Amino acid sequence: MDANILVINPGSTSTKIAVYKNRKEILLLNVKHSQDALAKFSKIIDQLDFRKIKVRQVLEQAEIEIDKINIIVGRGGLLKPMEGGAYRVNDKFVSDMQNPMGEHESNLGGIMAYEFAKEIGGEIIAMIVDPTCVDELDVLARISGMPEIPRRSLLHALNQKAIARTFATERKTTYEEINVIVAHMGGGISVGAHSKGRIIDVNNGLDGDGPMSPERSGGLPVGELVDLCFSGQFSHTEIREKIKGKGGMFAYLGTKDAIEVENRIKNGDEFARQIYLAISYQVSKEIGALSAVLKGKVDGILLTGGLAYSDMLVNDIAERISHIAPVKIYSGEGEMKAMAMNAYLVFTNEIQLKEYQ
Repeated sequence: MDANILVINPGSTSTKIAVYKNRKEILLLNVKHSQDALAKFSKIIDQLDFRKIKVRQVLEQAEIEIDKINIIVGRGGLLKPMEGGAYRVNDKFVSDMQNPMGEHESNLGGIMAYEFAKEIGGEIIAMIVDPTCVDELDVLARISGMPEIPRRSLLHALNQKAIARTFATERKTTYEEINVIVAHMGGGISVGAHSKGRIIDVNNGLDGDGPMSPERSGGLPVGELVDLCFSGQFSHTEIREKIKGKGGMFAYLGTKDAIEVENRIKNGDEFARQIYLAISYQVSKEIGALSAVLKGKVDGILLTGGLAYSDMLVNDIAERISHIAPVKIYSGEGEMKAMAMNAYLVFTNEIQLKEYQ
């Protein structure tokens, strides 16, 4: 029996969908949502029906018979901390997603998969794989220096683990037998230390830890941040926006577009060059720190995400950290394929589908 797989990946202004037959991609579309349309919803969860209707319309236009789908995989969101792997979306999952750890579009992925599966009926599997909240941190990695604020694992787990497994396959070994550092560089940046199949340390790539990104501040001088919070100049919401959404490169240059910034640099904008290279500088520092976590036993340093298309950034990183281990570039995110391949392996019983609890 063939595996007919529907993949759903909600993003900030679009919902990516794909249909696979076994390992073969049949359809890949990016359903755009206007800012005006999304602005009508006060919370991301409120966008659920709106996005479902749009996805169904696109599938119908593409003449995809949704009742022929037998497994649906959605992007996992900000749930409670859990180990990596593939999880069945059940009633408990949907209930927990009503009060997620944070607002993020990925929170809709699993619920959309669940609701489409209910509409189809039968033995349809709805699942997520390696959600953002994957937490496999070592005990020491959780200690922050302030007991009230333990370090949290929030990262691009789906892409990080998929890229690490790809690297292991290329080396003719397994993910569980290697140590790698993976830097996912996009709108947010997460840099993880992977040891024998577990992400034992990683910066919180969501809101205020690690390198700055095109829209996020990354780690900040704590004392000055506290003073800014109590200065009376900014509301709580405005401070949060400075950390996520209006921080990082955007705060300095007024744009989140790396191509625009590189064009400014080509035209002689020295300030733009400094800010842009600050991203690669900070990523390099994070990689260096994680090499100490792995005690110098690093099989590879893997650079991925949208910013990995930038020769300027990846070359600067490689120059700074190639003494640690070989550097490999895996540009882009690869999330759709990663979700589809995990769904196929669940369908063929090659990996276990865990029950969300």
